[in-house]
Amino acid sequence: MKYDVAVVGLGGMGSAILAHAAGRGASAIGIEQHQAVHALGSSHGRSRMIRKSYFENSAYVPLLRRAYELWRELERAAATKIFQATGVLTVGEETREIVAGTRRASQEHDLPLSVLSRAEVQERYPTVKILTDEIALFEADAGVLDPEVAVQAHLAMARGHGATMEFGVVMTRWEATNQGFNISLGDGRRIAARTLILSLGPWFKETLRSLDISMTVQRNVQVWFHSATAAYRAPGFPAFLLDRRGLPAPLYGFPDFGHGVKAAFHGLGAETNAQDLDRAIDESSDVAPLKRAMEAWMPGAAKSLRDATACMYSLTPDEHFVIDRSPHHQNLILCGGFSGHGFKFVPVVGEIAAELALNGGTRHEIDFLSASRFQEQ
Repeated sequence: MKYDVAVVGLGGMGSAILAHAAGRGASAIGIEQHQAVHALGSSHGRSRMIRKSYFENSAYVPLLRRAYELWRELERAAATKIFQATGVLTVGEETREIVAGTRRASQEHDLPLSVLSRAEVQERYPTVKILTDEIALFEADAGVLDPEVAVQAHLAMARGHGATMEFGVVMTRWEATNQGFNISLGDGRRIAARTLILSLGPWFKETLRSLDISMTVQRNVQVWFHSATAAYRAPGFPAFLLDRRGLPAPLYGFPDFGHGVKAAFHGLGAETNAQDLDRAIDESSDVAPLKRAMEAWMPGAAKSLRDATACMYSLTPDEHFVIDRSPHHQNLILCGGFSGHGFKFVPVVGEIAAELALNGGTRHEIDFLSASRFQEQ
């Protein structure tokens, strides 16, 4: 059978792309090497942060505004809760990258953002330890997404719109034809599609290498702690970003939603690849540094280890996404390199990729995410 669109990889991005393509009336198939809503890539872990005052690059803000709208639409369609508005508390010296970038994005796009003094932070959250030279920024409508629920909701939406889904099946190769693409599967089947969309997560490395773009896969560890106090329970405590001098990397985390307080270092971990990720957790090297950092910032939050898991960051050279057509094949769409900060964009990436596949272009400004930017350097 020939499809209008084939999507390979059905994690966060791929599930949204499939849902949006099928929702536009396309005949669509999704192919996933693992089972549905798996924990072997980058779309798991019960919580992902979402915020609009985007320190990474303020060009993302219009995409985030649309993402917020689409998350709400998905919640209504799925009749389930995906987003919780806990607010996000960002703390550090005024000149630190995350603090300065957050303020810059809010000013450029007129986003509501409260600047809190040390005294105001301690009045709101008396258990935290903010240093004398640090300030805090509070974004009230920021919060937390549930990645597993989000993926399941997008898969259900895709199914409801008639999409075909194949789980536990590997794409072994693809080849371009005059009519699109022939796709070979590990079970011996072949399918054809007019447009092929690759949303491979950390398995995207070889695809980018063929375009002379390097991508690094980094092992990152997420840890959940039992707390000694109820002060860090949701909804009374926000998600947080701490950019503090002396930390090995910025510290981020989430309040206790019933599974413990979650924390991780952003962008800190050994280089790996998707096939060889070390999933074993070492308490001395993986957990102890986080516990120390947490206890200095949120005393009592990290009393003891509850759970931990390894995930992967897919890092492009500039740590920004690639959403583009392949320069070699007009109907091959590349969505990858989401670099540890992509999940909040899942539904708008789904919309963008579906528009590229079915409309020939997108309403969204994504030139800054083009693959060609690396050839221009």
